[in-house]
Amino acid sequence: MADDDITLKPKTRTKPKVERPRLYKIILLNDDFTPREFVTMVLKAVFRMSEEAGHRVMMTAHRFGSSVVMVCPRDIAETRAKEATDLGKAAGFPLMFTTEPEE
Repeated sequence: MADDDITLKPKTRTKPKVERPRLYKIILLNDDFTPREFVTMVLKAVFRMSEEAGHRVMMTAHRFGSSVVMVCPRDIAETRAKEATDLGKAAGFPLMFTTEPEE
């Protein structure tokens, strides 16, 4: 019996390249009707911010017209923006959150 007849070939494994999901910004838009305390409460409830962080984001939107609240994957961004906007509508305020792709 000769062992010369056996040839071993290594198995080739292809590693799938998985791209990171594209990130989206959640943006708080300023309006002149929604009370500051309500905006801070929504930021705390929906985005789990501290009182101080929520106040800073709200004041940035108040001064500059808009403020980035959070950067996350698209499905999370759209869900949270809709939830926060719906809280404002339910309370009778024109509170608006939008999403846009991050560059």
